[in-house]
Order: sequence, then C-alpha cells, then structure tokens
Amino acid sequence: MDKHYLTPLFQPDTIAVFAGNHEDPDSQIAHARTLCAALTGQRFSGTLVFLDIHTSGTLADLAQTRADLAIIALPPAEALAALEVAGRIRCKAALVVGSGANADIAADLHQVARRHGMHLLGPNSLGFQRPRSGLNASVAGPLAAIGPLALVSQSGALTSSILDWAGQNRVGFSTVVSLGPKTAVDIAQVLDFLASDAQTHSIVVYLEGISNARRFMSALRAAANAKPVVVLKAGRKTAGNEAAQTHSGAIVGSDDVFDAALRRAGAVRVRSFVELFSAAKCLASRYRPVGKRLAVVTNGGGPGVLAADWISEIALQLGKLAPETMAALKPKLPPLASLNDLIDVSEEATAEHYRAAIEAAGHDRSVDGVLVVHSPKAGIDAAAIAQVMAEAKVRMNKPLLCCWMGDASVTEAREVLGKAAIPSFRTPEAAVGAFGNIASFYQNQQLLQQTPPPLSTLAQPDIEGARLIIENVLTERRKVLTEMESKALLSAFHIPVTQTILARSANEAMMIATQLGYPVALKIDSPDISHKSDVNGVALNVMNATAVRDVYNTMIQSVARLQPGAKINGVTIQKMARSKRGRELYIGLKTDDPFGPVIAFGAGGTMIELIGDQAMELPPLNQFLARRLIERSRVADTLGEWRGATAIDMEELEHVLLRVSEMVCELPQLREMDINPIIVDEDGAVAVDARIVIESAPATARNYAHLAILPYPARYEQVWPLRGGGEYTIRPIHPDDAQMLQDLVQNLSPESRYYRFVSSMTELPPSMLSRLTLIDYDREMALVAIHRERKAGEDGEIVETERVVGVSRYITNPDKSSCEFSLVVADDFNGKGLGSRLMLSIMEEARDKGLAEIEGLVLANNPGMLKLMKGLGFQIKPFAEDPDFKLVTHSL
Repeated sequence: MDKHYLTPLFQPDTIAVFAGNHEDPDSQIAHARTLCAALTGQRFSGTLVFLDIHTSGTLADLAQTRADLAIIALPPAEALAALEVAGRIRCKAALVVGSGANADIAADLHQVARRHGMHLLGPNSLGFQRPRSGLNASVAGPLAAIGPLALVSQSGALTSSILDWAGQNRVGFSTVVSLGPKTAVDIAQVLDFLASDAQTHSIVVYLEGISNARRFMSALRAAANAKPVVVLKAGRKTAGNEAAQTHSGAIVGSDDVFDAALRRAGAVRVRSFVELFSAAKCLASRYRPVGKRLAVVTNGGGPGVLAADWISEIALQLGKLAPETMAALKPKLPPLASLNDLIDVSEEATAEHYRAAIEAAGHDRSVDGVLVVHSPKAGIDAAAIAQVMAEAKVRMNKPLLCCWMGDASVTEAREVLGKAAIPSFRTPEAAVGAFGNIASFYQNQQLLQQTPPPLSTLAQPDIEGARLIIENVLTERRKVLTEMESKALLSAFHIPVTQTILARSANEAMMIATQLGYPVALKIDSPDISHKSDVNGVALNVMNATAVRDVYNTMIQSVARLQPGAKINGVTIQKMARSKRGRELYIGLKTDDPFGPVIAFGAGGTMIELIGDQAMELPPLNQFLARRLIERSRVADTLGEWRGATAIDMEELEHVLLRVSEMVCELPQLREMDINPIIVDEDGAVAVDARIVIESAPATARNYAHLAILPYPARYEQVWPLRGGGEYTIRPIHPDDAQMLQDLVQNLSPESRYYRFVSSMTELPPSMLSRLTLIDYDREMALVAIHRERKAGEDGEIVETERVVGVSRYITNPDKSSCEFSLVVADDFNGKGLGSRLMLSIMEEARDKGLAEIEGLVLANNPGMLKLMKGLGFQIKPFAEDPDFKLVTHSL
C-alpha cells in the first residue's frame, strides 16, 4: 500500500505490447511502428513482451503472461479486443496510443477498463515517457533527457513541440505525459502521482480544460504543496475558450476565475510557451523569497532602466539598498558607479566589482532577489563575471538571476551560468518576469496554507431564517429576489443594510418618506427587473413629500411603458445614505462552470461595467484571504487616506466579505449576487442596494459539495474525557499543527516510530510534514487529539500550552469506496483510550463521506495495535504481498 495506485502505469516492471501488423498502411499502424521503435530504441529497465491478439494463441496460452502495463496501438475496434485480453491477463494499467476514438468507442474502452480494475490512459493519447527507466511509451518523439521536471500536456502537438524544444535547450524530464480528450486517467490523477514521485522536483502543465473542479483542485493543491507547479492554460480570451472546448472536450471556465483557482492552489500561471520553462527553471531551484523587491545590478543604464520599467509594470518593487549598505559598498566600486535606485556598477566594472555588489545586495534585508544585467564591454571578461555569480550563488539564500545581453561574445559566460544552474535570460523583461513568477509562487503558497471553516468566528448568522426566505421564493417559482428579500437575506448574515420600506401607492410613499426623514431614494420593486436604472426605476435625493408623490407616479408609468410585462410590487423608500467621503464599492457572487461560486470585489456604483474592477477569490474566506482579495482590486488604492478623506474601516469591510463567504458556503441555492453599491467609510459599511438570483440546489450540495475547495470541517471537533482525569479535544488537522506534529514524532519511542512509519527516522522531513498537515479534506482526513497542559514559563508564570498526543488519518483509495488508515498515539498517553476514540472518530467521518470500507496495514510484530483492531471489530488477515504485515479491514 506504500506505492501510488498509478505506479503500474508510470513505473511498470513488465509491459505487454499489443501493436499488430506493422506492414499495414493504416495510420494507426503507423503509430504502432513508431511506438515499437520508441520502446526498443533504448534499454528499458523492465521486461517487454510483444503480443498479437490474432497470432499469440489461445487465452489459456496468454494466461501464462503477466504484466503491470498493457500498451495498445491498434485501430479502435481491435483496441477494444486487446484491452479485454489485457484485463484477462491481469494487467493493472493500460495505455491506448493513437487518435480517432469517438465518444462511443471511448466509453466502451472505459467500461472494459473499469470491469477489470485497470487504470486507462487514453484513448487519443500520444503516450508517456519515463526517461530514468529508459521507457518511451509514446509516439511524441525521441526519449527526453533525464531531469527533475515533469510535463503534463492536454495537447499532443504541443507535447511533441516541447520535447523538440527541450532537446535543443538541454532540458531534462522525469516524466512526460500526453493526455488526449476522452482519457480515463485524467490530469488530476496524473498530478496526484507526480506529487509523490521522488524523481519529480517540479511540474509544468499545459491545460485546455478540466472536467471536475473539486478533483482538479484537490490534486493541484496536493501537488503544489509538495513541489512547484507552473500552468500554461489555453483559452484566455473568449475565442480561445471556444476553441479549447472544441479541441479538448473539457469545460473551460472564466479566465479570471481560473486565475483565482490557481492562486488558491499555490500554483503559478504563465501566459506563454517561453515563460513556461523559464518559470519552471527558476522554481525548480527551490528559491523561497519573502517578498517582491528585486534589486538590479547592471553595468549599463539603458538595460537597467528597461528592467526597472518592467518591475513597475508587473507590480513588483525595485529593491533599493539600505543607506548603511550603500555606504559600505560605494568605496568598493568604480568612481562612476551609482547606487541611488539601480545598482549601476558602471561600464568599467570588473568581476570583483560585480562580486562586491552582488554580495551587498544578497545580505541587504530590504532586497528579496538580485538580477544581474550585463552588457558586453571591450576589455571586460564576461566569463569571469559569470564565475563570480556562480560562486556567489552558493552563499546566497535569495533568488539570483541574470540577463546576459549580446550573443557570440558571451557564449562562454552562458555556459558557466548554465553549469551553476543560474537562470539566464536574453532580455531584461524576461528576467524580471521570471522573478515575478518566483514572487507569485511565494504569495500563492501563502494562500494555499489557508484552510478556513465555512463559518467565521463572528456572531452566528440566522441560517434557518435565510433558508426560509429562499424556500418561499422558490415555492413561488421565482429565481430573482426583490430588493426587500435580498436585503433580508443579507441581514440574516448580519450585513448592514439601509432601512427599506415598500410603498404600494403614492400616498403611502409620502407617509413613509416623511417618517424616515428627507432626503430619500425611491426604487422600483419588481422581480422581473434586474437593472432598475435602465427603466428609470431609481430616483435619488428626493427632498419633500410633493416630489415623492410625483416621482412615484412618474416611475410607475415609465416602468410600465418601458417593460410592460414586468410585475410591479410597488416602490421602495430608503433614507439616503449620508457619507461625504464614503467609497462606493461592489461585492458580488458569480457561479462559474466548472469552479462553482466565486466571490468578486471592486469599485461599485453606476459605472461598474465601464470600470471593470473585479478581483476574485474562491470561498471559503478568512480574514487573511479577504484582505488579499481587497488588495488585488484597483480600488484598493483609494481606501486609505485619499484626497482629504479619512481611511475606511478596513476591518468592517473584511467582515462583510467574511459574511458573504458564509452565505456562499451555507446557501448552495445562491447563483448570483450583486451588492452595489456598498458604501464604506471610517464608521463602517452599509449595503445600499442588492440583487440576488437563486436556483434549487441539487441533492449533491450536501456537505459543501457545491464548492471547489472544501472548507475546514469544524463540525468534527469534539471534546472527550480522558481516562484517569482531564479531557482532550479531537479535531481535524490544519497547517498550523505542523510543529506540534513534529514534536509528537520526535518524542515517540524508537519502537513506536517504527510501528507507525516502518522507518528509523527521528523526525519528519519538511516536505512530508507539510504533506501531512495541509490536507485536502475532500479525499482524506486527519484527526488530531489535542491535550492542553499547564506549565511554568521562563519567568515562572503558569502558561497553558497545547500538545498533539495522537493522530488518526485515512486516504481515500482510487475505487472511491474504501480508504486506508493510519494511527499513532504518544507513548505517555497509551492505555488512556485515545487510540480507540481516534479510530472510532475517523471511521465515523469516513462513513459520513459515504465510504464503505476502511483498511490498513499493521506490522505482524505489533501486538498492541492488532489487539486494538480486534477489539474494534476489524478482520485481521495475512497480507499476500508481504508476510511482515497483517491486513486489517472493517466495513463502514
């Protein structure tokens, strides 16, 4: 069970090849010839067996054949028969190479693979490569060079082009996978494999679309947590989206939403083929910057200014040396050197001058990365400067990049930089863009670490009241809420709204306006009118009763004339929101296909469409995510002190966003929502107008299934009494538990560590620690037992600390109906009932997810665990693959 379920596909020991008659002129057979040549063109570390379904004998003869992987390069009808044979000889995975399989043939292939329990890559795939194993199971080109980079592509043509480019640019790969349309093994499963693949250090993805947002986000978040992931997505514009849908048969959502999803997954998005590999090259070096301040060391003013311009263009910051750093560096540089903005070492700079400048910038805390821009100069040894950079890189803990301008005169220097693995670019803009990707990776990793619950820590909303409002509207077979209903829904979640009263006659409007106090605003109330101003349905700053009467009558007549079929309930009356310097903002919800609900924020008011300021984030939100969402909007610059206006109450604005997130999580019927404008000033926020669209939620919306990212499952938190006195809390794990989990492992006895990890390691490696604490609650669960202890601090004061004293977890198996568990309890808490309670709790959670069986491996010489499993009703059986283990199973 320690191997990934796709190991038989991507790392097989034995391969059965079904390739047919190579002399046939059919195009599929041409693929077969290419494939056979590719498979035999180098030494595969495993065993190859070539079979022909027409001439290899009876099934009884074939039954003697055993293979992990079947590779099939046959016409569609014969491919189906070959896949059946592969299933009967117990292949665990299959690859169908070639093109031309329509939806019906693909469905038949998928059905055969499912019946035999095979993982099927294809049809319509160019195959895959694993260079370290000498395995070229593809028709995409010669076997790539060995390297730490994995490539996953949804375009066969682009896969071939990338391999050709990589061969010329000395880029090596751990894995290359071509995913065609209609493949059974999808991009989410491949990412899941690569996340745990020791040969892969970083991943590049060419993506045209996805079929399941939750599964894609789950796999992408797991992969990006383990190693850098860079994504190039087709279809950024509308025409491109349509082409991508036609080409790949996958669903492609809004490009802005896709950006938000990638950020939240901790991945980096690039916009061009060239950027794809420069980003991967930088991220594979494992740089971990702490900001976006890039210092530029240059020997030429022009190239340095170009770099500085592009730094500003892509929202980075020019890293400037601290005054004390400048004072120490100035005597070490030529007289004409300038350090005010750029670190311009001047045209006379030698290798030693560069060394001094690079080391100064590398040690300066106001700098996050260093870019060296060098222009060839007569009498200056470019290779010596490159060697200085190579030596400096070893001592630096910040990104070091370079732009080596020129061509023939700097060839030797570029070779030195390449051997030192220093990312090198030919233009300042490309180099700055590469650092931008590193900075984006760091920022997105911060977003990845956020695991908010569905409800914030603010006052409990009236969820049942909100659901009643929605049910009443749906009962009336309406989808659009009136303004009164929309504001009632907002109020149920404690979002401040303007007092709004419905008037059904002109006289009633006058009385209400007089009671509220002037000036007032009048708005038409109709479920059939989305934009009131388009039908003259809004009047602001109405100052007296006579004006209210006239506006009421005129508005009713105008709306009836411009939209005669609309149902008119009356006119709402509101007291005008008085805030001299309040900012008009917009908070909204849109439902994307395939990512589901997305929260939008930006500038509001009547010019919202013209301004087009909409930053987006996937729910659920916490305060950190809400603040980042605000910062990404263009209107963010106006929210502080601005042109005489005081700064707004930022905390209150964040709270409104948290409330909207709560609405999105708890009300799966929401489809669209516009709170526009919401007026925010130094005293708080108030929603002036709101429009909400709903639909009946499918039965699958239970447990937040409508969200692309599952919230932190706070509902599983429970407090239990501790045998012998005291109590402990069992709750789902989250990233902040990393240090407590490490402490638990370090304090285990050697025997307990070996029983849990079957290893003599004394602590968890950083990558494993991260993997165990940042989990996807959709496909796995880890419950920690937290015990609070009172200890004396350094000053003698008694402080309360938390300690993880036990962990149970499960991971869902590929069959989606069973899961594999693990359990560990601190040695000093053995015999206190923690093990039983943690197992019962994790089993209950798995049952709640709809899983049918839980299983695990227990060392045969671990009597304590075997006794616990027996006491809980598990069946204990021998494990066929390894006699040192017992397989324990329990139906859920």
